[in-house]
Amino acid sequence: MRYPASEKLEIIRTVESSHLPVKQALDMLCIPRSTFYRWYDLYVDGGLDALADHSPRPGSVWNRIPDARRNELIEFALEHEALSTRELAVKYTDEKRYFISGSSAYRILKAADLITAPDYVVIKAADEFKDKTTAINEMWQTDFTYFKIIGWGWYYLSTILDDYSRYLQVMKIGHPSTRSILRYCVMGYVSDSKNSPNNTHGSCG
Repeated sequence: MRYPASEKLEIIRTVESSHLPVKQALDMLCIPRSTFYRWYDLYVDGGLDALADHSPRPGSVWNRIPDARRNELIEFALEHEALSTRELAVKYTDEKRYFISGSSAYRILKAADLITAPDYVVIKAADEFKDKTTAINEMWQTDFTYFKIIGWGWYYLSTILDDYSRYLQVMKIGHPSTRSILRYCVMGYVSDSKNSPNNTHGSCG
């Protein structure tokens, strides 16, 4: 809770004139001792005016992009309208020898009203799949997970899932240098099961 300077002074006078100990008087007024003594020090040093609250002034930002560079970036953007903000930042850094990140370029251009709102296409999910599977091996789903093993390096985890049974058909781990890990997984499973799906859906995670 913020108190005006006049109320702070009244609290100080009340505590000073009270016959109770300072701690007990402050407890009755619900004022923390640290707050009271801060007020008291301000009053002793500067009087009533020192008790007034002052709006905090933001300090200077050490890494703020100078206005001259901001204006130069805006002119640069107008000369290269076909570039995205990320591409613009890279090109500006290369040509002007002054680094500006993609996010900074976006903020500067947005403040200059040079960023147009993107066109969004709202796609509503259906209540059910259009093409439903009715038996096993009609459709498989593949997924890849790229992860790092400490001391070994980066590896792929490849899986194949049967859409109808939801059964995990195969799961293999391979190094990124392995050529066509998907082909390796699919052909290995087909040769083992003697079955082949009509459709295969894949994704990378």
